[in-house]
Amino acid sequence: MKKLVLSLIFGTLFAGGLRSQEKFGNTLNVGAGIGYYGYAPALTVNYEFDVFRNFTLAPFASIITYKNYRYWGNPNRPYRNYYYRETIIPIGAKASYYFDEWLRAGDRWDFYIGTSIGIAYRSTTWESGYDGDRVVRTYSSPLYANMHIGSECHLTETVGIYLDLSTGLSTFGLGFHF
Repeated sequence: MKKLVLSLIFGTLFAGGLRSQEKFGNTLNVGAGIGYYGYAPALTVNYEFDVFRNFTLAPFASIITYKNYRYWGNPNRPYRNYYYRETIIPIGAKASYYFDEWLRAGDRWDFYIGTSIGIAYRSTTWESGYDGDRVVRTYSSPLYANMHIGSECHLTETVGIYLDLSTGLSTFGLGFHF
């Protein structure tokens, strides 16, 4: 009887230590938000997969586009506001660490901090007739890097809503868990 009780105690302790980790990966995240390049509308998509306990990687692609104006003229063209459209397409990987265990969050909530690294492709299109300076910004590198903090609320076992606040592209969207 003593062996049975000790076996149950150790078995319970051992099984408690082997609790399966919550799976954050195998998640398709689709969101819309604001990119801080001119406070422009943006769309983003990423697919998260588990790397190790509480840590995920997610390849991502985003698109940010905005329209702005530059006042210009010369003796041959009237002074007025000419528009240009800038489009930025960041592509890369996002690494996230989840703090659910540390915060003792329930199964319904996820809290994370992360970083994104990649390349940003930029394109600027000018209004016809504009012959002035076409430099919008001076970029020394196409490197794209962001820091993130975010949370997801699981509405069901397979769908959640998330808010991702970032230094470059903050989004609100849906997470589809597979």
